[in-house]
Amino acid sequence: MERAAAVGSDALRVVGAIRQELRPRGFRRHRVGPAHDVRVGRGGGRVRAEIPRLGRGFRTEEPVSLRRAWALGVLALVGLATAGIRLRLLDIPLDRDEGEYAYFGQLLLRGIPPYAQAYNFKMPGIYAVYALILAAFGQTPAGIHLGLLVVNVVTIALVFLVARRHFDARVAVVAAAAFAALSLSPRLLSTAAYAEHFVLPPVLAGLLILPRAIDRRRMATYLGSGALFGTAFVVKQSAGAFLLFAVLYVLLGMRDDTRLRLAASAALVAGALAPFAAVCLLMLLAGTFPNFWFWTFTYASKYATAMPLARGVLNLDSALRRILPASYLVVVLACLGLSTFLWDRETRSRGLLVPLLLGASLLATSAGLYFRPQYFVLLLPALAILTGVAVDAVARRLASVRARALRYGIPIVLATVPLLHLVYLERTILFTDTPHEVSRAIYGSNPFPESVEIGRYIREHTTPGERIAVVGSEPQIYFYARRLAATGYVYTYALMEPQPYAAAMQHQMIREIEALDPRFIVFASVWTSWLIRPDSDLTVFRWFGDYQKKFEKVGVVEIISPQRTTYVWGRDAAAYTPRADAWLAIYERRPTAHAVDTRGH
Repeated sequence: MERAAAVGSDALRVVGAIRQELRPRGFRRHRVGPAHDVRVGRGGGRVRAEIPRLGRGFRTEEPVSLRRAWALGVLALVGLATAGIRLRLLDIPLDRDEGEYAYFGQLLLRGIPPYAQAYNFKMPGIYAVYALILAAFGQTPAGIHLGLLVVNVVTIALVFLVARRHFDARVAVVAAAAFAALSLSPRLLSTAAYAEHFVLPPVLAGLLILPRAIDRRRMATYLGSGALFGTAFVVKQSAGAFLLFAVLYVLLGMRDDTRLRLAASAALVAGALAPFAAVCLLMLLAGTFPNFWFWTFTYASKYATAMPLARGVLNLDSALRRILPASYLVVVLACLGLSTFLWDRETRSRGLLVPLLLGASLLATSAGLYFRPQYFVLLLPALAILTGVAVDAVARRLASVRARALRYGIPIVLATVPLLHLVYLERTILFTDTPHEVSRAIYGSNPFPESVEIGRYIREHTTPGERIAVVGSEPQIYFYARRLAATGYVYTYALMEPQPYAAAMQHQMIREIEALDPRFIVFASVWTSWLIRPDSDLTVFRWFGDYQKKFEKVGVVEIISPQRTTYVWGRDAAAYTPRADAWLAIYERRPTAHAVDTRGH
């Protein structure tokens, strides 16, 4: 009684101070000090104030451990739900990009380095990732998509951790759920294992480590964070935008003198250069450095700067018209979250992390001004965190509202309705369509399901040492056939582009095919396999018109509609003339002209 009398009305200040300590604030984490450290009273003396001893009339914040358990529980449910949806879609046929990565991964597993027998302007990190997935989960579409599932769940957890590092559990939970829902959207081609999905884990891990480096002022931690951003770059070049973000974050976020900020930035860049230097060294040792440099920098620079600004604006408009009809509520909520940096003091106090991350994500997404749907995957972590920020800001504004239904109901509705709306609009693809139907719904009449059958036919009619060639951009056929290509040009898009190397590339492809004497050739008469332009060089078509005379047509695959494909094999194929616009023909070299290639690995 005497102690209670001594405290008097100051007990309310004790509770208020403890609540303030328990509330996450600012850039750094704060540990709650012992209760007897709280100063109360006019004299500023110390009073031992322990929450369990307060009377029943006082309301306290829920324990930190309970909030953490609640947040982790919701995170686990989000991860399980995402995995459950993706498990049903494991057998979706590979698209072209997946086929490219998978074929390069197969080559790596056979000891053939990138750019030796297959060419493209992608960085080799994605091929190494695919090689690991194929080794771990099997050389099938299901194995590849299982690898995507694992990476997607890991990314959800990393989004949660990054948001929790800078905000409270409420922001982290909503951000994780928002990212999970957005990353499932078929409008972003998110059922396919694109390189963008594999860029995000190292970026988010680097983002998670970077504040710790700033807090501890340790150069080794800056190097580690930079190495993670550099790893993302060797998966895909556009990830370099996130390294720029990291450097700006250090320069603008540190309050130290200029020399220390510059040293920290230099350590960050040095760490980022390490993975790239390692890749260059490996390419030198493998003897493929000239090809590597030509494709990933010389040609890639032409490709990245070929798009006129006016056409880029049209590409963006087309992409947004495709994406926004299902996700506009989430985007509106994210915009509200961005606006809180203007009108909410507590959000503004969290610093520059989210605005800078958003800027870097926009830069990475707009690389080359192509604005392909999968590029927007790089934007999802920033959008997801902003969604959580919006819900949290509204919830704090409603904290003084007495009506519990409003105080809790409005934030819950804000957090769930946009996400459930997105999933509901995509329910047919996510929950009911078969993998074949999903492929058709997303990719139309592209020959992705048909490639499975073509690959099987070739595999059953060749020996492992025999070469094949695909004249067109259907690299997934090489993967399904498990046979080496007679040319490194697994894509023919570059041959049709108005770029200075197109003619030389066509002649190189012709020489390679003629020199390696393939047993089978697949010709793709599919517009999306070529993207012919009015000014395209058509030399390769004239050449193939003569070269095919050495072959016998043994298969025709005619895509009559998304629902109907006609397969004609054997002698019937020789006299079959397809009438549809999209078809593929399989040719086998005539026995008298065929010599088995013994140069395969």
